Amino acid sequence: MHTAALIVAAGRGTRAGGPEPKQWRRIGGKTVARWTVERFAGFAPLVLVIHPDDAGTATREMAGLPVQIVHGGADRAASVKAGLAALAEARPERVLIHDVARPCIEAGTIAAVLAALGNHPGAAPALPVTDALWTGADGIVTGTRDRAGLYRAQTPQGFHFNAIVAAHAAHPGGAADDVEVARAAGLAVAIVPGSEQNLKITGPDDFARAARILERQMDIRLGNGFDVHRFGAGDHVVLCGVRVPHGRGLQGHSDADVGMHAVTDAIYGALAEGDIGRHFPPSDMQWKGADSAIFLRHAVDLAADKGYAISNVDCTLICEQPKIGPHAAAMMARMAEIMGLRADQISVKATTSERLGFTGREEGIAALATATLVRA
Repeated sequence: MHTAALIVAAGRGTRAGGPEPKQWRRIGGKTVARWTVERFAGFAPLVLVIHPDDAGTATREMAGLPVQIVHGGADRAASVKAGLAALAEARPERVLIHDVARPCIEAGTIAAVLAALGNHPGAAPALPVTDALWTGADGIVTGTRDRAGLYRAQTPQGFHFNAIVAAHAAHPGGAADDVEVARAAGLAVAIVPGSEQNLKITGPDDFARAARILERQMDIRLGNGFDVHRFGAGDHVVLCGVRVPHGRGLQGHSDADVGMHAVTDAIYGALAEGDIGRHFPPSDMQWKGADSAIFLRHAVDLAADKGYAISNVDCTLICEQPKIGPHAAAMMARMAEIMGLRADQISVKATTSERLGFTGREEGIAALATATLVRA
């Protein structure tokens, strides 16, 4: 069934503190709103309802995401109505309505809501109340309440699209959430298990809690690359983008930059995208003698297209000669330039094989590299 998603982000979030609304504050390098929208990026259409004053910020922070930005109204209900109106042309069968301040929503919770919509016109996640409930006044407990049958409501709240549109049209306003609107229209709303991780950022301390959860959920990938090139005729070698004088050159279809090839393959490996040969076949003569920076830049761009940032790379060159130490800083600077990283994110170092094997016999140079990618 065709499902759309609507993220409500028009509030001001004053209880969270800070100089800006909570949805535009950053956690782990990304705004709360971007974390949340990314969780629903697989749904189409996807609408983000914002305050008109946030138009510039929203456009900038949502760059690259498949989201339509819509201006909201004076309260939550008006903002939801604006979002539903924006979705009407697509005529989805179902809609998920989610609070932007819940960036830690898990895929399992979303799936449970969708599954329940197969048998009910509405569904929402919730957690049963397990703590004792008191009433109080002036800092003094004045009574207790029975917690049986009480739940802590969460989002996304899912509905059959036409039913929730009609429910909002008939509702006088002032509802706490969309479940209240749905029930006022006589719609049965199924309860599915919520999650303690699906917290709503409300106060200042919630940012630290959300950061801990999101850090555990980060998508971090490691890739390894290994390459070898034999010596042949020549008066220099190219290693990690730097021309190093030497009595022999390295042989290869391209410029035989063994270090850059290893780093490139490490990035492809982290992406599960094979190796250089898959993307630049040696049978294709257009790559004969090519600058290996072309291959590395392609790997970096591919990572970005897939939503990953390169955290660091580490390359070890294995050879007896030439000596790498005097050129290592230049190699790191050149690699950083090609990859759009800082020099301190690149490590280039060397070791020998203690005169053992083909590198020990000075028949060629080997390189081993590791790349760390993090979901951007």
